[in-house]
This record gives sequence, C-alpha cells and structure tokens, in this order.
Amino acid sequence: MRYIPYIIMVAALLLLLSYMLKSRMADKELQRTKTLFEVSLQLNSTLNKKDLLQIIMSTTAKVLHAEASSIILLDQLTGELYFEVATGEKETEIKEIRLKMGEGIAGWVAETGKSVKIDHASNDPRWSNKVSSRLDFPTRNLLCVPVISRGEIMGVLQVLNKKRGSHFSAKDLLLLETIASPTAIALENAYLYETLEKSIQSLKEAAALKERMERELQIAQEIQMSFLPQKLPQTSKYIEIHSFIKPAKVVGGDFYNYFYIDSDHLFLTLGDVSDKGIPAALFMAVTMTLIKGSMRIGMMPAELLYMVNNELCKDESNMFATIFCGILHVRTGQFIYSDGGHCTPYIIRNHGGIEPITVAKGLPLGALADMAYHNKETVLLSGDTLLIYSDGITEAENSTQEQFGSNRLLESLIGSHTFPLQDILHRLIDDVDKFTDGAPQFDDNALLLVRFTL
Repeated sequence: MRYIPYIIMVAALLLLLSYMLKSRMADKELQRTKTLFEVSLQLNSTLNKKDLLQIIMSTTAKVLHAEASSIILLDQLTGELYFEVATGEKETEIKEIRLKMGEGIAGWVAETGKSVKIDHASNDPRWSNKVSSRLDFPTRNLLCVPVISRGEIMGVLQVLNKKRGSHFSAKDLLLLETIASPTAIALENAYLYETLEKSIQSLKEAAALKERMERELQIAQEIQMSFLPQKLPQTSKYIEIHSFIKPAKVVGGDFYNYFYIDSDHLFLTLGDVSDKGIPAALFMAVTMTLIKGSMRIGMMPAELLYMVNNELCKDESNMFATIFCGILHVRTGQFIYSDGGHCTPYIIRNHGGIEPITVAKGLPLGALADMAYHNKETVLLSGDTLLIYSDGITEAENSTQEQFGSNRLLESLIGSHTFPLQDILHRLIDDVDKFTDGAPQFDDNALLLVRFTL
C-alpha cells in the first residue's frame, strides 16, 4: 500500500507528459496549418505568372529553411524542363538551363510523378551535375516533388540544402508535397490569365492594325478616286457625261476616264482589271497613267491600246485589264472605237432603239505583247446615249447565284431614251441592287453614260 502514492504520482506525470506531447503536436499541427494558410494566401495574391513563381520560390525556401529553391516547368511544345525563375545569386544562369524528361533528379520526378528526399545528392545514381557545375552551387541535399494539375505534370518543385547543415525530414517532404497542390492550382490560374492577357493584347493589336489599315485604305480610296474625272475639263453644249463606280472592296480595279484631246475630240474609256483590292488598284493606276500619257492628237484607239499593252507586258504582271475606248467628235458625233476583250457597250438611240457596239475584240491589256487591236466607226445622232460598263454589272449575283445578265441590262434600258442621263444611271443601279437583294458584291461595278446633243 505504501507504493500507491508513487504509482499515482507516476501516472500523473505520464498523463502530464502525454498532455504536453499532444499539446506540442497540436501546436505543430496548428503551426503547419498556419504555414499552409499563409502559403495559400501568398499564392493567391497575384495572377501574374512571373510574380507567382517568385512568390512560390521565396515562400517555399523560407518555410522549409532551405538555402535555395526553384520551380522547374514543363515546356509542352518541346517536352523539356526549364527554369523560368529561381532564387539565389545565380538566377540568370539557371534560367538558361533545360533538362530532358528523365534527366537528373528533377527529370526523374517529372517523368515518374513521384516525390524524393535525398540526403546526399552526389551519391544518388539519378543525380546530374548539369546545373550545379554550371552554377558552382554545391548541392548537399534536396527535396523534389511533382506539380500536378488535372493529372498532368506541370513541372517540379524543389528545395536545396537544409540550413545549418542538417537534412530535410520526412515531414518537410510532406509539407512540400502539400504546398505543391495549391501551387498547381495557382499556376493553372496564372497560365489561364496569361493566355487571356495575350488574347486581349492580340485583339488590341488586331484592332489597332485594322483601324490603321482602314485609314490607309481610305486614303488609298481617295487617291484612287482622284484618278477618275468628275466632270469634263471644259464645258461643252454637245456632251453630257455621268459615271458611277463601286469597288467590291475599299479600292478596286475598275476604271473610267474621259478628256479632250483637242477642242473637237473627246477620248472615252472604261476598263476592268482582272484582280481586286489594292493590287488591282495599283495596276489600274498604272494603266490609266499610260493611257493618258500616251494619247495624242491624231492617234487612233487601236494604236493607243497596242502601245499601252506593250508597256504593261514589260512588267510581267499576272494581271490584265479588259478595256473599251473611243474618240468622239463632239460636233459631228463620229465615234471611232477599239476593244480589248471588254463587255459589249450599247447605244441608246434617240428613237428608243438599243444597239450593241461591235468590233473585233483584241486581248485584254497586259495579257500578251505585240497583239493587234482594231478600229471601228459609228455615228451618234443628236439625243443618242452611249453606255459603257464593266462585267460587275452583268455578272452581279443574287442569293441563288443567278447573274443579272445582259437581258436584264437591256430591259432596264428600254424606254430610257427620254430620261435624263442621271435617271438612266440611277435606274440601272437600282435594278441591279433590287436583283442582288443584299447578296455580297464580289466584283467591282463601273458605268459610263455619254449623251450627244447637237
């Protein structure tokens, strides 16, 4: 009985020690939970990938009392591991290093998806001195864990050299594994944010480029329109002219021109470049410049087309232009004309008849050098109207891909001999628009109406 007090005392001491141990374990668990909470707060403090990686490195090294740490990411395109950021003095050098899957301890962890705790790095058969030798950074011991998101390896997280010369513990490894889980989530969010930022930046750049191109195209359109005459350079009581042009794009390849060669002779032309957009507009500008620069008193239309065609063929361009041109004597109505593969023009006679203007067709300008063109002559009577147009009119399509065609063109002209010239133009344009009924315009449209009145 005399030992009972001692037994009670020992039991009390054991209970006290058990309590103290449990209390210490609880304190450690509380501290571990607090650490993980603080790490999570740090990881959720930014969506910027580089800032996030730096936070992961500095926080992990601090929590695990390591001399250095790094997160090695997997390049999805090459399958290599690379150091985007690293803590320590050799950050710049380490970012240049790339490892193959399975290479070194980090490569082994990435390939297998398993964590490792290594107390003596240089003695491990998986060890590679590729990093340490280049950076002159001796590695004594390390922890390395995979960073996994949705079952896919994103990279590995590692800490190097426990401070004060000791080794990392199993609990350190467990802590690093625990940190790797929110790290993967934070990294995935950062990747998504980075992708979003790049998309937004691309959209901004595309919008800016589109705006700049639209401004440049608008300028190009203004320049192109400046090539086209708006009215006769001198008033003539015998001639009235109305014109219309509508490119399929902002700029196009259809063109027309008219100018006096001398006081009695008016030159008329309308053409259609084979291409669309800016290339066609440039070819159109060259063609118009050659036509106006080459035409002179006494030259016949066929001679002009021959000269311009040979000049265009020198450039070896893949483009060509159909063209119709002629010279109208403004006092007699004599009209001498030539054709380079263009649509058949019409004369709306003053009595209501509609006659095609026919001539042996030559090749389009720029197609083949040294080709012959032919002249033909007709006479416009007082009140007669000449219509020249591009195939964008007759080949305009509706939603069922049916073309407007020559028959509808002629129907639109019936009875128009009594109309003012501008009304004929508007009627024809309206008929084409009603027929297409909002279908996309695939070709440039151009019209030239000339009325001769004595």
